[in-house]
Amino acid sequence: MIHNKDAEVTDVSDRYSWWTIGWHKSHRAEEPLFRQQATMSPPKVWLITGTSSGFGRSMTEYALNQGDIVVATLRKPQVLSDLAARYSADKLLVLKVDVTKQEDIDEAFARTRSAFGRLDVVFNNAGYGIITEIEGTPDDKARELFETNFWGATYVSRAAVKFFREVNEPGKGGMILQNSSVAGFSALPGLSYYAATKHALEGFSDGLAKELSASWNINICIIEPGAFQTNGANGAVVLPQHPAYADESFASSKLRQMFEGVVLEGDADKFTRTLYEVVQGGKIPKRLPMGLDAVELLNLRIEDLKATV
Repeated sequence: MIHNKDAEVTDVSDRYSWWTIGWHKSHRAEEPLFRQQATMSPPKVWLITGTSSGFGRSMTEYALNQGDIVVATLRKPQVLSDLAARYSADKLLVLKVDVTKQEDIDEAFARTRSAFGRLDVVFNNAGYGIITEIEGTPDDKARELFETNFWGATYVSRAAVKFFREVNEPGKGGMILQNSSVAGFSALPGLSYYAATKHALEGFSDGLAKELSASWNINICIIEPGAFQTNGANGAVVLPQHPAYADESFASSKLRQMFEGVVLEGDADKFTRTLYEVVQGGKIPKRLPMGLDAVELLNLRIEDLKATV
């Protein structure tokens, strides 16, 4: 969540806008949305993308600490040199992967098969954000964003489905965790292209889930985090503001102001633990909003939809 003690929410439209980035005094970051008792089970094999920072790094560390096996993929493997020094090759496999390159993804799944012979969970996490107005976003930057956040995730998803169906034992299946965002169901001013990538990812994931045979036992969960404090959360690309939107009263201007020196209060460690417990429970939901701000925004979205029908 983003905390700003001087913020005031004055009407429903403001409340809707600022909930999207967690700006609400009633949010209690210490309360996890979902908690499920994990049960004892054999170590799982995870493949996680975008492990250099944020949720990817956090989940990699947590899964390893729980005794699981992790294939950690990222563009700069040296970033995980500390983990590589602590864990043996039969516990941690670090691979250089650019998710926009199909050949990198194919190689990662082939290496996973060669090293471990099975795969239980794919955490599709790689992605980033761009902060600026639609009119201020160069076409090449918007396309690059889609290449990573959407197309990269689709490449990983297809490879995961094939692995679960053809490499794992028949019927064993696996889980695909799609890391979306509250922006996947409600666009944010100044983050419109980012929201578009997450809307696209959610539509793709819904469609893919409906295409899969139940006999394959492949389950997909769309994760919709609110605002959490991670080093990855502070890594959004901030582009120059379009001059037509320079008025401080504009929503995109307010968002820029709020990202200057604010503190996100959502606990990323609790996010990681909660998601891990959900996976350990063996039955994942189709959607998992994470954080009270995400739940509130979802409720507001439902209210808006009801008002239009």
